[in-house]
Amino acid sequence: MHNSSSLNEFLLLAFADTQELQLLHFSLFLGIYLAALLGNGIIITAIPCDHHLHTPMYFFLLNLSFLDLGSISTTVPKSMANSLRNTRAISYSGCAAQVFLVVFLLSAEYSLLTVMAYDRYVAICKPLHYGILMGSRACVRMAAAAWASGFLNALLHTANTFFIPLCQGNTVDQFFCEIPQILKLSCTDSYLREVWLIVVTACLVFGCFFFIVLSYVQIFTAVLRIPSEQGQRNTFSMCLPHLAVVSLFVSTVIFAYLRPSSISSPVLDLVVAVLYSVVPPTVNPLIYSMRNKELQEAVRKLVQMVLLQQ
Repeated sequence: MHNSSSLNEFLLLAFADTQELQLLHFSLFLGIYLAALLGNGIIITAIPCDHHLHTPMYFFLLNLSFLDLGSISTTVPKSMANSLRNTRAISYSGCAAQVFLVVFLLSAEYSLLTVMAYDRYVAICKPLHYGILMGSRACVRMAAAAWASGFLNALLHTANTFFIPLCQGNTVDQFFCEIPQILKLSCTDSYLREVWLIVVTACLVFGCFFFIVLSYVQIFTAVLRIPSEQGQRNTFSMCLPHLAVVSLFVSTVIFAYLRPSSISSPVLDLVVAVLYSVVPPTVNPLIYSMRNKELQEAVRKLVQMVLLQQ
């Protein structure tokens, strides 16, 4: 029997038993992590350097890239380090910090994605009011609210999770400290309090998702009235991937935190965790830059400036 007060460390999921497979896991995660660093790093560098990108949409995209970098840096490097060192250990305080940062950054990112959907709705459906509704002060307040809501949500969930007595060992069946996996270690019915908090949060997530979908329905309705086929293609090419990533994020998070224990398995849990914690930070830069000529031009100027300095 183990009590949470006497736990010094947790044991994370081991991807493989052999050194060759551990190196394969390290290489795969390293490639994904470097891609996320490069994509988000370019956006973080390009937007402040180009005054043409000093608009609400790119301001929110800049915040999104910071959140993406933070979220993937919270989970992936520790997993890679454990594979190299052939260990599974993470300290108790490190696990608590990981839970807090994961919930904080992912919650703030989801709130920001909701704000970004509203920004696109105002830009396309209410263009004459865009300057008033999306002024600089309003944008800063909305971004600050997204970060603050993430912080509050993380504080509540982390405090509630680690206040629960743990007596089912210290093995977390995930490559990072995830709340549902930690709750499996609880030894009393006190975990129900955290479950109810998760349910309340899930309701808020569904509410935001409904708002996002409703915003895009109105955007698509307005776009279909545009006579220009090029304008329609440009809008759909940006909005549809955004909606797809949001849908993937919401569905996998809800499944990870609210799924019945009867359909839980280590492989399924791992795949779901990768889909909501690793995939979005890696693909978001591609989604927002692949068809974005303004951002591509800013990156091109940035590369030319760096080459000239050398």
